[in-house]
Amino acid sequence: MSPADVLRVGGYGLRARPMRVFLSALGIAIGIAAMVGVVGISTSSTEDLDRRLSALGTNLLSVTPGPSLSGDASHLPGESVEMVGNIPDVESVTALGKVDAKVYRNDHIPDAETSGIAVYAAKTDLPGTTGAQLTDGRWLNAANDRYPSVVLGPRAAEQLGVHRAGSDVQVWLGDRWFTVIGLLAPNELTPELDTQALVGWPYARENLGFDGYPSVLHVRAVEERVSQVQGVLGATANPEKPDEVAVSRPSDALAAKEATDDTLSGLLLGLGAVALLVGGVGVANTMVISVLERRSEIGLRRSLGATRSQIRSQFLCESQLLSALGGVGGVILGIAVTIGYASYQGWPSVVPAWAMAGGIGSTLVIGALAGFYPAVRAARLPPTEALATP
Repeated sequence: MSPADVLRVGGYGLRARPMRVFLSALGIAIGIAAMVGVVGISTSSTEDLDRRLSALGTNLLSVTPGPSLSGDASHLPGESVEMVGNIPDVESVTALGKVDAKVYRNDHIPDAETSGIAVYAAKTDLPGTTGAQLTDGRWLNAANDRYPSVVLGPRAAEQLGVHRAGSDVQVWLGDRWFTVIGLLAPNELTPELDTQALVGWPYARENLGFDGYPSVLHVRAVEERVSQVQGVLGATANPEKPDEVAVSRPSDALAAKEATDDTLSGLLLGLGAVALLVGGVGVANTMVISVLERRSEIGLRRSLGATRSQIRSQFLCESQLLSALGGVGGVILGIAVTIGYASYQGWPSVVPAWAMAGGIGSTLVIGALAGFYPAVRAARLPPTEALATP
């Protein structure tokens, strides 16, 4: 028989048993959809991470005081901002300083109910370095950082019940009223800002007992020289005690989260492989039953001159068509799942071509393996025995 004849005969065998074919193909489709969906969702998540990192920048470094050898609290020198700013490959540097003060919605709140909001003195160039943005109001500047003005992180504002900035919006901070001049947007690279109340550096030193020592430096380095800058930051920020300085790269935290998601994706891929194996067993079962039910047909075809090779090709073709049907359906379903989930999360939808090709290719392999034994068994049936089967 020509290849076209083999396809026609194989297709007829499937059309004769539509419900059984549907259920068997469904098992294959579920496995392939799971695998394509997991790869697509993982790839879409990675693409979204890359997009966010491109917007936020991977060249932000953070410097904080580390533990001292004696176990006592350490701090960065007051001149650390200027010293770090003199590094040739540093584009900008800013600082935050911890202030020993509490913030409340009003002066009637009990002292113990701080809601976990920390008060920090901030430099006026903080947004330019960290990429922080405002959802309402304005940032601290030379005109207001010497007055009782405060900018709230999004979670801090939520805890205090503040929903807008304005001259008539005030909070009780350090036993005095502060005007809320701005509300920050969430920032993935510096999430600690979300829970902070930020006041002007000069005002904090003059009126809130702030000692002037930076608690954290945020440094923007030249993109191609980040590793080199990271290597000298500790010794530059605190030349006398470089071992008491911790340097981190906030974008690494996002990459670590992505690695955790990849581990989960690997588990889901394993579950998809198990589903695919179950689908392959279903195809094999369908083909074995098909051979048993069609003994008379096989005997008649052999009596009319069909060779063992032609019978074997017919049943292998049926198995391949059945698996391919499930594979194509699974790929389409996997793409639909990826697009739906990515759209829900606000990610770009990306399904690698290799995942789609691999899904269909694996179904053809499953079909060949699942149909091999039934095809050989059908080819070995003697014509007389097959025709004698009721």
